[in-house]
Amino acid sequence: MLIAENLTKKYGNQIALNALNLTIKKGEIFALLGQNGAGKTTTINLFLGFIEPTEGELKINDISVTQNPQETKKHIAYIPETVMLYPNLTGIENLKFFSSLAGFKYSEGELAYFLNKAGLQTTAHHQTLGGYSKGMRQKVGIAIAIAKQAKVLLLDEPTSGLDPKASNEFSQILKELSAEGTAILMATHDIFRAREVATHIGIMKQGNLMTIVEAAAISANELEDLYLQTV
Repeated sequence: MLIAENLTKKYGNQIALNALNLTIKKGEIFALLGQNGAGKTTTINLFLGFIEPTEGELKINDISVTQNPQETKKHIAYIPETVMLYPNLTGIENLKFFSSLAGFKYSEGELAYFLNKAGLQTTAHHQTLGGYSKGMRQKVGIAIAIAKQAKVLLLDEPTSGLDPKASNEFSQILKELSAEGTAILMATHDIFRAREVATHIGIMKQGNLMTIVEAAAISANELEDLYLQTV
């Protein structure tokens, strides 16, 4: 679902991403770990088409992002560290608006189903976003991804600032989407959350993908040791 081949991004003489090769299959959750400036967000932004690569190729659902950026956007949903929604609209109104932008028209019952599937309590559906916690806003973002029928989910520090309960709930939702076949790429600083939710984990340093491990093959303590040795 996501392929990067020799993907490189330079700003003048500065290399933000160096010859990245990455493949994420249907149903996989790939977590990118690394310090600030390691290249995690650059990788996400390249797949989103927000910036253009200096070299290399990237594909979403076998479609070139550089050649067909609008077509690839039909297959993806993006949840940044702070989900940008309309605070004066309710949860269900935000979902209706953003899903309509993607060309979908749903009944109120269908919209409520998506919000419930994303874990947002029914009592919050008709409350304005201005009173939502960060975790609740993230759930609306997930509901938008579900409503868009996104095959790929791109996440940039999605659990940053969430309390442990909200972070755990978010992880469970990601696992459910993964089980349904969604391919997920997540940039994060949270080593233990990455170990818990991901199928594969990559550690980045100064624009280079230094190592990839299967999450099931490494303990949280081993992953922490590997991370500290790598960065």
